[in-house]
Amino acid sequence: MIGTLKKIFAFAGGKQGLLKKSLLFAFLAGLFAALQFAALYVVVDALATGSRDGRVIWIALGIMAISLIGRIITTYFSTMAQTETGYHMVAEKRIHIGDRLRYMPMGYFNKNSLGNITAVVTTTLGDVENAAARVLVTVVGGFFNTLALVIMLLVCDWRIGSLAAGGVVIYLAAAELALRKSVAQSAQRQHSQENLVAAVMEYIQGMGVVKAFGIEADGSASASGAIGASCTNNLRLTRASVPYDAFKQIVVRAVSVLLLLLTLWLWLDGVLSLAMALVLVIASFVAFAELENAGNMASLLQMLAASMDTADAIDETPVMDARGADITPISTDIVFDKVAFSYGDRKILDQVSITIPARTTTAIVGPSGAGKTTMCNLIARFWDVDAGRITIGGNDVRDFKLDSLMRNISMVFQNVYLFADTIENNIKFGCPDASREQVIAAAQKACCHEFITALPDGYDTVIGEGGGTLSGGEKQRISIARALLKDAPIVILDEATASVDPENEDKLQRAIEALTHDKTLIMIAHRLKTVQHAEQILVLNDAHIVQHGTHAELINQPGLYADFVNAREKANSWKLAQ
Repeated sequence: MIGTLKKIFAFAGGKQGLLKKSLLFAFLAGLFAALQFAALYVVVDALATGSRDGRVIWIALGIMAISLIGRIITTYFSTMAQTETGYHMVAEKRIHIGDRLRYMPMGYFNKNSLGNITAVVTTTLGDVENAAARVLVTVVGGFFNTLALVIMLLVCDWRIGSLAAGGVVIYLAAAELALRKSVAQSAQRQHSQENLVAAVMEYIQGMGVVKAFGIEADGSASASGAIGASCTNNLRLTRASVPYDAFKQIVVRAVSVLLLLLTLWLWLDGVLSLAMALVLVIASFVAFAELENAGNMASLLQMLAASMDTADAIDETPVMDARGADITPISTDIVFDKVAFSYGDRKILDQVSITIPARTTTAIVGPSGAGKTTMCNLIARFWDVDAGRITIGGNDVRDFKLDSLMRNISMVFQNVYLFADTIENNIKFGCPDASREQVIAAAQKACCHEFITALPDGYDTVIGEGGGTLSGGEKQRISIARALLKDAPIVILDEATASVDPENEDKLQRAIEALTHDKTLIMIAHRLKTVQHAEQILVLNDAHIVQHGTHAELINQPGLYADFVNAREKANSWKLAQ
């Protein structure tokens, strides 16, 4: 239990001061609550001695007023501090996770689904946010308040106090055993919660496929299974603690009865006065109330520990920016020096060596799965090479801080992702300080100004998550505008015109050529008009660059490029039979 409480403190990070403040006020609230016994003693003593002094009433009322007002004030500050702690410490953790994910290799996202990552920053951290600080304050505060009451009982009579202390020790031992018993179930429960979020998200995101193939019933099987597993593991966690919860209740009731009997025996023996005996009889019924409340909350500790372990596990994943420097390369020539890279056992690049001169256009072609996108992603260091090295201006990309590396690279992906924000902010994503005029200029060059101004709110139109409210071509053009606005010296276009309608393709192609003529441009494309003017064409196949040269050079060589061009020309010349 102590280890878990320490873990909550460590998890609080910069908000530990607030957590301590909450504990202090919770302890003070307990002291003010204990004052009611002093008021009770004043009244009972007056009744037992037959005193008719009217001041007794005012003294008792004064003590009760101090107790009530003090408890209200301290409870308020304790509750506010613990609530602020919970929200702020989890907010800091979510921001920390978001920042760390930026520097993790893309392989991490292949092994850890979007649903699992989402579960960590929502469900998992939601549990911590709503319960961690409250549980810590309740458990520790309850223990402190009970300890204060036990000390008061020791002052009244050492035998009464010793019996109460023994009951507290037995109760805490049972609580510790319950926590240890629930360790395995807590981890399984946490894992099932993550799988539940992942399964539900997958089902919702794939709803179009589910409906298209008419498999609504079968499609929900995985989600139903995840829901069932979550239910089972939550019930197992509860069942694991039930016997210990019952034992703790037996301890509390038994010790309360023993306190009552011992008090009566000491009164009969003449050790205690009638007033003191009556107060201790009442105290025997409420002595463990705070401890019981703390014990009920303690059952959540192991679940919270599992949640915090899951969130902290992201910190154990190696990042790619551990020793990077802020480098400004003197040139943008890119060199692949005996580069090798694999996805698991599948070799993608094998001893690839090539130079991409600064301020030239290089096109990469090849069959699907040949490694074209991977080659570009390695330049941007989405992954690290298995062997060899990639340099920009003579600097190994692994020597850059990722932020400094990406300042030099603009990328337009084949699969465009836009954020649930305004169109203007999506275009400004790579250049947050750009003015509206600069955004419009980039949009005009990317041939998307016209359709943006036709929207109800123009550049202030909020688009759906992933750009779901726009067509594929519109999303791609906004993505291109975003890259153009960033104005980085290296531009990577991955099938940038794949989703652009024919009427805008020529204008877009001219805009790209005009804006990138003084940049190092790397493009992946299958259209002949896109690649034929490149200063260098790389043909990838079977993990190697099998050909490289200009279009004029390669078209006259037997090989994959000539076959590719011939196949395209035949495809473009077909006609319907008359």
